[in-house]
Amino acid sequence: MKKILLAAYVLLASLMASAQMPGGAAGGQQANIGHVYGKVVDSAGKAIGDASIILLQSKYDANTKKTKEILFKGMTTKANGEFSLSELPMFGKLKLKISATGYTPYEQEVSFQMKMPAGGGAPKANADASDQMSKALNAIDKDLGNIKLQPDVKQLQGVVVTANKPLMTMDIDKKTFNVDKNLVSAGGTAVDVMKNVPSVQVDIDGNVKLRNAAPQIYIDGRPTTLSLDQIPADAIESVEVITNPSAKFDASGGNAGILNIVLKKNKKTGYNGNVMAGIDSRGGFNGGGNFNLRQDKFNFSAALMTNQMRNRSTGTTTRNNFTDTSLTNILQQNINKTKGGFLFGRVGVDYFITNRTTISLAGIKVHGKFRPNETMDITTDSVFNGNVKSMMSNRLSESEREFNATGGQFGIKHNFTRPGEEWTIDLNYFNGKNKGDGLYTTNYFDGSGNTTGSMIQKNVSDGKNKFFTIQTDYVKPISEKAKLETGLRAQINSILNDNENFIQYPGQTKFDTIVSATTNYKNTNNVYAAYASFSSSIKKNFGYKIGLRAESSSYTGTLLNTGEKFSNSYPISLFPSIFLSQKLKKNQELQLSVTRRINRPNFFQMIPYTDYTDNLNITKGNPDLVPEFTYSGEVSYGKTFKANNTLLISAYYKHTDNLITRFLSKGINPVTGGEAYISTFINANSSDAYGAEFTSVNTLKKWWDLTTNINLYNSKINTDNISGNSQDALWSVFGKINNNFKLPKNFTIQLSGDYQSKTNLPINNSQGFGPPSQAQSSSQGYIRPFYGVDIAFKKTFLKNNAAAVTLSVNDIFRSRKSDQYSSGDGFVQNYYRLNNPQIIRLNFTYRFGKMDMSLFKRQNMKSQGEGMQNGMQGMQ
Repeated sequence: MKKILLAAYVLLASLMASAQMPGGAAGGQQANIGHVYGKVVDSAGKAIGDASIILLQSKYDANTKKTKEILFKGMTTKANGEFSLSELPMFGKLKLKISATGYTPYEQEVSFQMKMPAGGGAPKANADASDQMSKALNAIDKDLGNIKLQPDVKQLQGVVVTANKPLMTMDIDKKTFNVDKNLVSAGGTAVDVMKNVPSVQVDIDGNVKLRNAAPQIYIDGRPTTLSLDQIPADAIESVEVITNPSAKFDASGGNAGILNIVLKKNKKTGYNGNVMAGIDSRGGFNGGGNFNLRQDKFNFSAALMTNQMRNRSTGTTTRNNFTDTSLTNILQQNINKTKGGFLFGRVGVDYFITNRTTISLAGIKVHGKFRPNETMDITTDSVFNGNVKSMMSNRLSESEREFNATGGQFGIKHNFTRPGEEWTIDLNYFNGKNKGDGLYTTNYFDGSGNTTGSMIQKNVSDGKNKFFTIQTDYVKPISEKAKLETGLRAQINSILNDNENFIQYPGQTKFDTIVSATTNYKNTNNVYAAYASFSSSIKKNFGYKIGLRAESSSYTGTLLNTGEKFSNSYPISLFPSIFLSQKLKKNQELQLSVTRRINRPNFFQMIPYTDYTDNLNITKGNPDLVPEFTYSGEVSYGKTFKANNTLLISAYYKHTDNLITRFLSKGINPVTGGEAYISTFINANSSDAYGAEFTSVNTLKKWWDLTTNINLYNSKINTDNISGNSQDALWSVFGKINNNFKLPKNFTIQLSGDYQSKTNLPINNSQGFGPPSQAQSSSQGYIRPFYGVDIAFKKTFLKNNAAAVTLSVNDIFRSRKSDQYSSGDGFVQNYYRLNNPQIIRLNFTYRFGKMDMSLFKRQNMKSQGEGMQNGMQGMQ
């Protein structure tokens, strides 16, 4: 045994001796056989994971004639706090640096020293070989033991002070508004959130507009089939407003942009979450909570929320119909009460395979049931050959609709060693089912109020919707300033729906099927896309991003009860985008963007199914629709002042060919056999919209911040190809303001308001047929001015302000109405509606959790890699 140890010692000694010779060992390099290891712990002896370990080496710089420290090796500690660095140089001093969030930095010199026997060579024969070998091994294999880090009190305090996110951040192609602190929307849905997002308009039915057009709704960067009233406000972290999407995004969406809802994904280390509950003055209530656990290589999150609502709306519709032989005046007054709610659940898991690769899996479940009930009084006065005839009727509507939706998301993200280089793949699957039934009883009366008969109409429907997308993206930094982004995407959507309509005429005891109003259909819609985008900068102040997207799409549809088929295929279309950015002095920036987009008609707009549920709002699809193409340009100026006050001014122009819009024209009602006005979809010649938008975020006082948004715009729709004349161009203004007041004793007040002047009806209402209020034609009318004011009060209490109570009131002056006018060949219509004014909500939230710095903490992989690299470069 001693001979073996002696031989090993001689080998080690020879290696070390050669390392000291000029030129080092064979091959002209040092023998890097050193190894250091240890464990990083806190003052209590608890392991600190993900601490940064950096080993620096001093080298002579021939250019500067000075010695400087350069990075030799680096790593992060494991979850148990251990680290290990091998293949280190045996001679020369090294410097070990350790840093971790919440702790003071630590430094220590490291060197390998092995004393050689006097005269060199092997130890003497009578020496203890095992002892000599142990010393040799200790010399090249150093155990630094447990290294204790002390808490950095100043740093921890700093984190608390700077934790608030800015209300608005601006990127080259989007604006991000943080809404997680919004008070007015507490206990509500995404509809309430949008009411406080600059640039976004929300009508009383919850339909959103972006610069007077309906945008696409995304969740976490992906299109969704969920409506805004199915997403709880407390699950939303921020909203990204993309007024002119680049080639990276779907080209569909036409002349509107994208609203991307970013859900809360708590990535704090340890466990944390919150619970919430609330009630409102109508008897509605909400509740739920979310939980997050992050440790080792896993991050687990879960959220469960419910919202039970009691909605109420009142409305009046008057219409004058003109024919060659008669004049008819119709007055319709309605009261609508809806009870129902939804349950929203989300579970997600992130698994960090390596420091650079992450797998994410998430599931979403939504269930909802609503019971709308409506009472409608209708008075009809007809003048025929000089004779006046009056008829009164009363319609009672009792209906129920239910939906169940299940979604799954799977993603992989890999960051390469080069900072900024990454590859992602995302798979999304959504499966929804819906069913509903409605009973509409109409009682007829003569001029004296006597009952003359009753008619009952019944509607039964059910359907399925499947939505699947797969997308992969790759980002390749070409240089420090240049970057190439590429991606592929496939979207497959299928719908199956059955709609049965029955009628029981006065005097009958059984229902007859309305064949012309009964439609069973199925359809598939596929879109395939590829894009490439190149961005770079010239010097430090000028940046550009140029992209090109190619899309091909097709759809097929079948009317199952008739066998009639509809299909269309759109060949590859190209959609370029250009973004330019010029940074000026004194925190100023100019941006320019130009894009081309498409809006394809959906199956609901094309299917020749006619909805006769409301005699004043009969709707029908148009199978002859073609896609519309929109060309958009936008110029923006941004300025950041002291105290992070910001000003953003934008001027924009949009031109659309073959605009898809609603249009009201004469037809025959097969239920009554009489003449009626039917709302359908048409391709107008074109439309133009241009304007200027001003957004300002200001901290006026330490206790007062103010966000202001004003949009001045002009819009016009050219329908010469349909009606022979076009609607006049109309200048309009939309304004929104939001105040936050921080008061003593942890009180906060939020006061917000919005104003809409007279404006053209919104275009691209592609949500399907929707409620009767949505059957207005954007090319045949306008909206009268309205405004609304909301207010909320918040009080935080308990340790670290973990608990909060919020009291809010919406539309406090009952002024946020929908007052519309439309006219066309043979009719004039006025429509008024008020929905859910002056609702008082009381909500309670409680935050809990434990922040443990010894747990494995990993931030966004990309930002972590870039931060490490920047830090290393700074040391060179």
